[in-house]
Amino acid sequence: QVQLVESGGGLVQAGGSLRLSCKASGRTYAMGWFRQAPGKEREFVSAITWNTFNAPYADSVKGRFTITRDNAKNTVDLQMNSLKPEDTAVYYCAAANRLGIRSSEYAYWGQGTQVTVSS
Repeated sequence: QVQLVESGGGLVQAGGSLRLSCKASGRTYAMGWFRQAPGKEREFVSAITWNTFNAPYADSVKGRFTITRDNAKNTVDLQMNSLKPEDTAVYYCAAANRLGIRSSEYAYWGQGTQVTVSS
């Protein structure tokens, strides 16, 4: 059982930046971020493999968000720049034994952290 704890959410104005961090209690092959806005389904944001060779992004965040991983610390960070109001959501850290972009592929989840972008 892997436990995930997120931190770093908050309120920011449009165009601003936030950095989310997730610490895992153990090592998993893939770690990623999903988000869920009110009334919407949970959607993939980005993920990264243990060797950092693969790091897909959702088209909506490509070029603005960057995912990084520190295996020594069992952490994965999401640097979010040029934030838009439509990025407002609860962001969830997730971990799995293989890389995927569907939430069903991830067995472990954090509690979520709120990101609010004001216009």
